[in-house]
Amino acid sequence: MSLPDVFLEIDRQAPIKVLIVKLSSLGDVVHTMPAVMDIQAAFPHAQIDWVVERGFAPLAARCAAVQRVIPCELRRWRKAFLKSDTRAQTRAEWQAFKADLQRDAYDVVIDLQGLTKSALVAWLARTTPTGKRVAMANRTDGSGYERPTRWVADVAIPITPHIHAVERGRVLCAKALGYAVPTAVNYGLGQAAGQRKPVVVLVHGTSRADKEWPLSHWYALGQRLKETGLDVVLPHGNEEERLRSEALADMLPGAVVWPRLSLDQLTTEMAQCIGVIGVDSGLSHIAVALDLPHVQIYNFDTAWRTGPEGLRRQISVMDCPTPTVDAVWRAWQQCLQA
Repeated sequence: MSLPDVFLEIDRQAPIKVLIVKLSSLGDVVHTMPAVMDIQAAFPHAQIDWVVERGFAPLAARCAAVQRVIPCELRRWRKAFLKSDTRAQTRAEWQAFKADLQRDAYDVVIDLQGLTKSALVAWLARTTPTGKRVAMANRTDGSGYERPTRWVADVAIPITPHIHAVERGRVLCAKALGYAVPTAVNYGLGQAAGQRKPVVVLVHGTSRADKEWPLSHWYALGQRLKETGLDVVLPHGNEEERLRSEALADMLPGAVVWPRLSLDQLTTEMAQCIGVIGVDSGLSHIAVALDLPHVQIYNFDTAWRTGPEGLRRQISVMDCPTPTVDAVWRAWQQCLQA
């Protein structure tokens, strides 16, 4: 039996309410933004709300299509509830979150995460009498998927397994709501106005050691950038990254180590720079969303799933054990020329 292309019949001009459930991580939140913008383009009168971990709430709120962000702290609450001295406070915070979540009734609740925690949030959300909960029907390559997702969903939509993270969310929303996926990709973050600073952000920090690029490579790249008249700035998100940033700044006279900035502040600062070169990390994905010239460095072949896709100003470079400085430099020149 063939599967339908449209799973829900909704009036395009109706003032519908849509709830997006995508809790974390940073890269996943960024990759969800085009799907949210697609919904707004197809349903201009829709109210689109988003449930997300509190740490990523300021970034989700910057997405032009989002009307209301509902922050949660499931990671912290899970640990805090096990401790007797924080249990009462955690219970109060959980009840406040549920009240915020259930303030509005939604015509469509879309779980774009596919995990038990997101299924729980989707289940707790309040729907209209005809409202539906939508989720993926299956796991896709390189991403997690847990069975409660299908238990909660009123409509479970099959997704082709080998698909880019951005396209996965866009296809799911398009199939659920009955519109074609737009050709153009819009993250809803806009672009920096006016002249950008002659500064390149070097994003060396990442959550996994096997994604890192050697310090010697960063030094050689930084030298080349400075020879072309560009300055270098170095962000950091933890103590280890701060020490690496300071070590690089000592090697590259004039390089600036940014202070520890919030995610919102980092996004604002990055938007004013001429471009970004970085490893596979959340900040690199923000660079793509900001439409900055950007080279994304991969030590193994996962760029097809999370890297810049079909964009002229953003290029992924992959090699094993790691890309050379020359390869990254050539890609950077291509980004600037584009």
